[in-house]
Amino acid sequence: MSKERIKNLIERHLPEAGLVETALKGVQMFRVTEAMPCVPAVYQPTVVAILNGTKEAVLDGEHHVYGSDKYLLCPMTLPVEAGTPQASTQDPLIGVVITLDPRLMRELAIEIETVAGGTTRSQASSASALALADWDDGFTQALLRLLELLDSPVAAAVLGPGRMREICYAVLTGGAGASARRAFGVGNEIARTIEYLSNHLRDQVTIDDMAGHVGMSRAVFHRRFREATTMSPIQFVKSMRLNNAAMMIAGGKTVSEAAWDVGYQSSSQFSREFRRMYGQSPRQWSQTAQLPDQLN
Repeated sequence: MSKERIKNLIERHLPEAGLVETALKGVQMFRVTEAMPCVPAVYQPTVVAILNGTKEAVLDGEHHVYGSDKYLLCPMTLPVEAGTPQASTQDPLIGVVITLDPRLMRELAIEIETVAGGTTRSQASSASALALADWDDGFTQALLRLLELLDSPVAAAVLGPGRMREICYAVLTGGAGASARRAFGVGNEIARTIEYLSNHLRDQVTIDDMAGHVGMSRAVFHRRFREATTMSPIQFVKSMRLNNAAMMIAGGKTVSEAAWDVGYQSSSQFSREFRRMYGQSPRQWSQTAQLPDQLN
């Protein structure tokens, strides 16, 4: 019943296809009415909850297809491919995206670990980079209470931060909690490294630089990074750069501008690696790519 109320609320505020910012900071609602293949994207730390239809995210070859029975947590910035392969006018994809505030998530994660005496941390070693979790009662009620504020701008402004704290708590203690706590709790070195990389895509960052940034040896860092993301650090950096470049090109930038903006100093190397990743040259991509609004 609560999920149906959430769906009706979104449909009332978003009767037509589109992606809209709401009066609640970090909360977007979306409705997609045509199928879209998976294309390069860069996910920020977010929660995606689907109320109708199915969505797909691909990370390092692993497909995550989910609908209204699961919500998706992306606990750190990740290079993925994402699409809506089954959306249609008759069966639209309807959902909400919540951008997570890393500061708030860190505060809550550490507070939970402190109160629990460290008992929640043992699960985190087996957590995956993208996590799917069941809609438990805590998450469902927190999401409903958050979105109900959209009916009152005053309530959204006054109560929004508190309700956002509730949804973050529900994520940290729910089925995706292990992934969330690993990214935001004590020992979140890999997530901090990825945040650093995201802000330094143009720079020639080495594995030694990354390991030194979080005070690890090269070997330990390499192992921990692969455990957290399924990719090696070099593979991750390359995927981040190429996905960002593909999005820039689809958005109208020239191939050379996109290559430079993500740190490539050799256009021939950029073209080779782009073709290897996507099966076509950057120029071919610029002529055929049509990226949808970013739905995370």
